[in-house]
Amino acid sequence: MLALLLPFASANAAAAGDAARGLYLAKAGGCLACHTEDNKGATPFAGGRALKTPFGTFYGPNLTPHAGAGIGRWSDADFVRAMRHGVRPDGANYYPAFPYPSFTGITDRDLADLWAYLKTLPPDPRPNRPHDLRFPYRWRYPIAAWKWLYFTPGPFASDPRRTPVIDRGAYLVEALGHCGECHTPRNYLGATKKDRALAGGKGPTGKDLPNLTPTHLAKWSDPELKDFLLFGTKPDMDSADEAMAEVVRNTTSQLTPDDLVALMAYLRALPARPDEPATSNKKK
Repeated sequence: MLALLLPFASANAAAAGDAARGLYLAKAGGCLACHTEDNKGATPFAGGRALKTPFGTFYGPNLTPHAGAGIGRWSDADFVRAMRHGVRPDGANYYPAFPYPSFTGITDRDLADLWAYLKTLPPDPRPNRPHDLRFPYRWRYPIAAWKWLYFTPGPFASDPRRTPVIDRGAYLVEALGHCGECHTPRNYLGATKKDRALAGGKGPTGKDLPNLTPTHLAKWSDPELKDFLLFGTKPDMDSADEAMAEVVRNTTSQLTPDDLVALMAYLRALPARPDEPATSNKKK
């Protein structure tokens, strides 16, 4: 019933797109990491990656165009509803472990190009693995209330008060790159704290993640920040941890020079927010 109430004005956005540009968007969006099993030789985008959270373990689904195991039977409108509204083709709500609270901001053009790229992938028959969630989170129907409280659908809106470069960076960080899904602290229901955006703290897996605002980044020069995003090397010559190293390898190092500059400019322009207590109390 919910699917019948959704606006379909943008559903045709995915009808025709540029697959080559969609490949770049898939890299910038980090799609490979969540939808590829963490095993050597795993088929890209065939699903199976585990995401352990306080609510249980989620498994990334198969994104290849296989008619049975993947998304081969999806319509253009199905793809837009999933990305913009967090709704499955059968009308059920997705768990917000799928970061549609960020992906809802992806523009119509980018959705079209990303969808065009996914349709070019080799179909893979790997079946989706059911999520392994604790009681009562295995029930989907409360997600409707969660979305009513915490989710506002709609594409990213440019801010005329920002420069075009910073505005592009905001889009990359807030929507396509969904950086806040890991680097923004969450409440007990798993919703990100909007007033603490990118301030670090406990990520979705319960691990402490760094503050991305100038509270800490002000200590890094632009060349140092650029080296980290390209190579995963910190100013003290330490390396990014395993999860961030994967982000660097598959996403930030794949950005165009202009997009890398935009991302850095946006992070520099954020208000400096103090660390979450779990991070600030941690021994240095």
